[in-house]
Amino acid sequence: MSKKFSLTVVIPAYNEEKRIFSTIASLRAYFDSLGFAWDLVVVDDGSSDRTAEAARSAFGPGSGLSVLSHRANRGKGAAVRTGMLASSGDYAIFMDADFSTPVEEFAKFIPCLERGEPAVIGSRKMAGASVEKRQPFLREFFGKGFTFLSNLMLGTSYSDFTCGFKCFRKDAVREIFGRQFIDGWSYDAEILYLATRLGYPVTEVPVRWAHSAESKVRLLRDIWTSSLGLLKISFNRLSGRYAAKP
Repeated sequence: MSKKFSLTVVIPAYNEEKRIFSTIASLRAYFDSLGFAWDLVVVDDGSSDRTAEAARSAFGPGSGLSVLSHRANRGKGAAVRTGMLASSGDYAIFMDADFSTPVEEFAKFIPCLERGEPAVIGSRKMAGASVEKRQPFLREFFGKGFTFLSNLMLGTSYSDFTCGFKCFRKDAVREIFGRQFIDGWSYDAEILYLATRLGYPVTEVPVRWAHSAESKVRLLRDIWTSSLGLLKISFNRLSGRYAAKP
């Protein structure tokens, strides 16, 4: 295993008190086995339960864990941005606390990171991917529609915008997430648009994925907010808002 890069793992968390301890235990077991330097940032996005306390209890003092908290629930995009901008590794990866994409899929990213590629993302929709438990039909249909509209409106060509398993090199983190404005579910489209705009090649890697019955996605709400998000990205694109230095 190469030790040429260090890694920050970012976990956005909202009301994950019951799961976050086991999530962190799994992360420790896996990344400690790889033999390179890594640290963990958990972002508590205004949870109404004891997510932050449960996360802190999983690590001792000085153990490489940071828990950052939003006073109010701001949205997954905001939590991801907070965590990524707080990262210190040569690379930073964000993933879901429910491991919809198993943490072991990170092994597929390692050759790309060893080559110094600036962005590597998981895809459920390209050849070689494995969806072990599918989403409900309407949610899957909406996801395909969102991918189509995002590529059409933003001039991109990604197979999967919303798989929550994405890794970026330190310089790309600063440039991309420093310009990210979307707090809600369209943040994936925004960061991939920004990667394209800023000239960072993005490598898509097929991954295993399983739908979580405890997913916090709400179809009607998220169709509305995602559509508004795409319009905001298009407005920001046309108004020059993304041109400013972060």
